[in-house]
Amino acid sequence: MVKNGSDTKPLILAIDDNSDILLNLKITLESNNYRIITTESGVEALKILSELRELPDIIISDIMMPDIDGYQLFKAISKTPRMNLIPFVFLTAKSSPEDVRFGKMLGVDDYITKPFKEKDLIAVIEGKITRQRNGIKVNEKLDILLSAMNVELLPSISEKEKSEVIIIYVIWDDVIGPLLKQYHPKDLKIPVSIKDISSQLFQATVTIYGHDKLTQAEGILLYIDNIKRSGYILFDAISDPSVRGGETQFMLGLIAPNINYLESLRIKKLFEEISEFVKNKNDWDIKQYWEKSIEILSSPPV
Repeated sequence: MVKNGSDTKPLILAIDDNSDILLNLKITLESNNYRIITTESGVEALKILSELRELPDIIISDIMMPDIDGYQLFKAISKTPRMNLIPFVFLTAKSSPEDVRFGKMLGVDDYITKPFKEKDLIAVIEGKITRQRNGIKVNEKLDILLSAMNVELLPSISEKEKSEVIIIYVIWDDVIGPLLKQYHPKDLKIPVSIKDISSQLFQATVTIYGHDKLTQAEGILLYIDNIKRSGYILFDAISDPSVRGGETQFMLGLIAPNINYLESLRIKKLFEEISEFVKNKNDWDIKQYWEKSIEILSSPPV
């Protein structure tokens, strides 16, 4: 179980206009060693958040509510600096691809579909809280290290090096293995072929994580020694009942002369946008995302 400090139970705020669902949530979460605050109103939830001295570790909200809906509630929270990093999860019967895509566009962390299974609910909550706290710890550590070093962060690439950055999109084919689907620019010259390096990146990650856990591999920042370049890769999967395992795994990658940690966090957000397009089978412009990546790598940190 996730702990806040040594003994404090994680705090959850749950919002749903159905009192029976709130009671079920309260019983389930308290039996799993969580503290929970409940309300049937989005307006009341905002009031509670404004008055709490201890912010919740995660917010769980229904979408369809009478005063303000879940989308409006999320937008209001996202605009508040004190609260905009709290993980936000929708617990809802609205789970069509369009609903999920809209929530992801807003920046919602996850969806849990009603009626929920206890193990699925707890798994999502524990995962989001752990990820959030780990991120806070990393940022705190990074702030300490950078302050101690008293260094000025500079862009990773120069104007001349922009032409050496490439973005790739690779899928796993059950017959031939890693398959390079798209890349940009087409005329990039590096010591090995783009096809070979794409396959290497995919295969190396499979070796470490295994196929069954590949989509849990978050983002990975690495150094590709044989071409002397940095790489950032992100894995996900497309639901596909026609293939083995019921999903097609894919990899998004950026290869550049250098990528620092802070830049990788911004690149990850770009790749998560692409991932949603891919999973929902929508068109996306690889050149546009290459240009956005270039801007991240060549601009001074903000």
